[in-house]
Amino acid sequence: MSGGFAEVWERLLTGMLEIRFFEDALKSLFAAGSVRGSTHLCQGQEAVTVGVCDVLRPGDTMTCTYRGHGAVLAMGAPLDACFSEVLGRATGLCGGKGGSMHFADFSCGALGSNAIVGAHLPITVGAALAAQYTGTGAVSIAFTGDGSTNIGAFHESLNLASIWKLPAIFIIENNHYGEYSPLASTTPLDRLADRASSYAMPGVYVDGNDVLAVREVAGQAVTRARAGEGPTLIEADTYRQQGHSRSDPAKYRPEGELDVWLARDPIKRFETAVTDAGIFDAHRIQALRHGVAHNVRAALDRALSAAEPALEELTKDVYA
Repeated sequence: MSGGFAEVWERLLTGMLEIRFFEDALKSLFAAGSVRGSTHLCQGQEAVTVGVCDVLRPGDTMTCTYRGHGAVLAMGAPLDACFSEVLGRATGLCGGKGGSMHFADFSCGALGSNAIVGAHLPITVGAALAAQYTGTGAVSIAFTGDGSTNIGAFHESLNLASIWKLPAIFIIENNHYGEYSPLASTTPLDRLADRASSYAMPGVYVDGNDVLAVREVAGQAVTRARAGEGPTLIEADTYRQQGHSRSDPAKYRPEGELDVWLARDPIKRFETAVTDAGIFDAHRIQALRHGVAHNVRAALDRALSAAEPALEELTKDVYA
């Protein structure tokens, strides 16, 4: 997306706030027993998905993990349809039958979140191959976690994308934990971007809590992919502020670690940057926050009033 300087900054802040308020609302819904199954929230990681998706254009595609609400929203999926999907309503993205871990909206290029670690990466490769073959100029991106870099599909996908110089971009949301395990206990290197060298593609490390920095490196990778120069691996250093899922109190985190990362909260940092740069004052930011909060609440109300899927929908979309 393009736009004037202030317009871009407002769009980035609005996008991050929308995801944060959406996830906060889901946390409350889960606590109230309104969400069936589990749900995996992404508070603290908003700058990664918003920064990357802001440089995409219609026709580009995206896949993501089960912690994918933010990525799908950043691609432009409607708030009310996202709420409806988690709540199991007929108006949901997938008719209420996919739930929290299976968001998809083909109309905006969101090919789907996936409950199986790393299983979405070959889908991104396939979408990138289709774009290359048909000459659309589209790029295909994948948001993946640090844990998936130890999965076979990760290495197979990067290898194939590099051999064929596919317009694919792999973004590692390194939130430092693979479920309950700290990165150092499962991975023998500190900088995950270094794994790109095995596949002869650029490996870029970026502060994943700085939305402008993320947007810049993503823009460079997208430009490279559209020019036929092949894939890029981006490691975005970030942190999930909640536990792995809603049943996880995250007591395994060292004392004080969360406080350090809360001080680096991507939304607070960007609001400070916006005011320091003289783009908006505190009143404008507050008005923006109120507006986004109102939109999120209104979308949730519409979802709560929506009907559940009819019984005859049970076996539809199951068999080809």
